[in-house]
Amino acid sequence: MAEEKDEFELTNERIRSRMDKIGRKIMVMSGKGGVGKTTVTVNLANELAELGCKVGVLDVDLHGPNVAKMFGVEGESLSSADGVSFLPVKVKENLSVISLAFALEDPDAPVIWRGSMKMGAIRQFLADVEWGELDYLLIDTPPGTGDEQLTVCQAIPELTGTIIVTTPQDVAVLDARKSVNFSRKLGVAILGVIENMSGLKCPHCGKEIPIFGKGGGERMCLDMHVPFLGAVPMEIDLREAEDEGKNWITEGASHPSSQALAEIAKIINAGTACSTSRDTSSFAKPASCKPSSCATCTLNCPSRKK
Repeated sequence: MAEEKDEFELTNERIRSRMDKIGRKIMVMSGKGGVGKTTVTVNLANELAELGCKVGVLDVDLHGPNVAKMFGVEGESLSSADGVSFLPVKVKENLSVISLAFALEDPDAPVIWRGSMKMGAIRQFLADVEWGELDYLLIDTPPGTGDEQLTVCQAIPELTGTIIVTTPQDVAVLDARKSVNFSRKLGVAILGVIENMSGLKCPHCGKEIPIFGKGGGERMCLDMHVPFLGAVPMEIDLREAEDEGKNWITEGASHPSSQALAEIAKIINAGTACSTSRDTSSFAKPASCKPSSCATCTLNCPSRKK
């Protein structure tokens, strides 16, 4: 038991060393599957990178790792410069990604792991990936409030906060409410909720079709007193861009969904840099310093959780 405890503590130290070089660590989650959580993660990362931030994306959806495909880097493999740590795959100069997809020889192979194995894999990613200095680490999680989300929260006690993705549909909102309460029970700040698939504009007549309803996510925010970051409409072109691994933020810059996602990223980036505390009451106010400054700040700031 003593050896296991020692190894656990050593891993914690490596995680701490890696995370101290990263300004904001944000977990993207959803209560229900199929609401476009990975779509949100990938597009927020692309826009933050367009804004000049150094961004990393960690895919901890171990059973369905789709981040690599959406970034257009599927088929890449994990590499190491020293035989110990992993190097993230570069999407472009200031954007990199790590996913279990890079370690699977067969993309059709299922990952049949119990909770302890998933916890170990996530902790290894956090401890052994050489991100370097980043402004943002966006962590894409699977649906629900289980092992993956709990492991991230426990391994990164200074997690900046969560972004919760839902569709307007009552069933999706019902599960999103669980994600809100998960964050509260774990003492993690909720940066806000995004209502994805918020209406479809007919490509033929231009009329908006509320396929999953409209406004369900925003009403939930009012009821549960959490920030509403914005609504993202459905678009066929967005789906096609994701399947082809294209950057929708640049490829679809004139489209409503791209514009909505870009605006949400700007809201997040405008938040105060010292937002690593669990209190985000001032998060959306103008930044007083660069997002990455939290990683190296030596001030005795109450927002800097030791």
